[in-house]
Amino acid sequence: MSTASVAPIAPRGEEVRVFAPASLSNLGPGFDVLGLALAAPGDIVLARRSATPGVRILRATGGVPLEADANTAGVAARETLRRAGMTDVGIELEVEKGMPIGTGMGSSAASAAAAAVAVNLLLGSPLRKQELIGACVEAEARVAGRHGDNVSPSLLGGLVLVRSLDPPDVVRLPVPEDLMVAVATPAFELSTRVARAALPESAPLRSLVHSTANIAALVAACYSGDLALLARSLDEDVVVPVRAALIPGAREVMRAALDAGALGSSISGAGPSIFALCHSEARARAVARAMEAAFLQYGRLAASTIVSPADAPGARAL
Repeated sequence: MSTASVAPIAPRGEEVRVFAPASLSNLGPGFDVLGLALAAPGDIVLARRSATPGVRILRATGGVPLEADANTAGVAARETLRRAGMTDVGIELEVEKGMPIGTGMGSSAASAAAAAVAVNLLLGSPLRKQELIGACVEAEARVAGRHGDNVSPSLLGGLVLVRSLDPPDVVRLPVPEDLMVAVATPAFELSTRVARAALPESAPLRSLVHSTANIAALVAACYSGDLALLARSLDEDVVVPVRAALIPGAREVMRAALDAGALGSSISGAGPSIFALCHSEARARAVARAMEAAFLQYGRLAASTIVSPADAPGARAL
């Protein structure tokens, strides 16, 4: 990259604050492939230059570790320095968690995305956002497995398709006008490692064909704005049934979303959050209330809800 396009590196002591949003992943058939950014909640990372080379985390909320190598923000910051060729630079981080871990909404990915963008800004933005995906994937690998379907939307915003991780190749998909998402998160923690360990090591060929067809149909629906096709594209018969069995009331919550008028509903990532796509904000709010009530009735769990545009922005400076 030409040095003429890069701003000067920030002086020692200067700091930036970056917000990165929560995200939904898988979206039914797109296991480790599809992801979508939410408007909120999200994590905030403050980064500043220091005289001591390397990355240190001075403060972190939400019970996440202060050790840089055990925190996705710390790993992403270190990887950003390495990829920018500036490993002699010192960085101090403060991580403010805006959501709990274990919700299926990319908590660790949001920390990584916010840190990568913050450090890149301090360095004068030598890397494009697309080039930060690899740094965030390496951070995610420390805690949740090596995948990009949360870090990519958290970085870039909107709806994304992860075609490849080696090298990172991520495509932003168009979002149909006025598409909204409702999310219900029960008071029930399900770790990504547990949810992944429950998955079968192989799937029937018919299931592979089914998911492939639905991913293709979903992409077509995004480009055409065909909401009826989008609604038919969220079905998946391997990962979702296994994870639904781990979440009290999950099947009934997804059914309640459809009964309330959602286009489709599924589990976000490892769960336990369940999302529903809707064609208007009013419908999304009604669906969110129905999902909350179903969690209480069938899962005996209180749940919090979020309503967000399906085309929300990604990580950005505050």
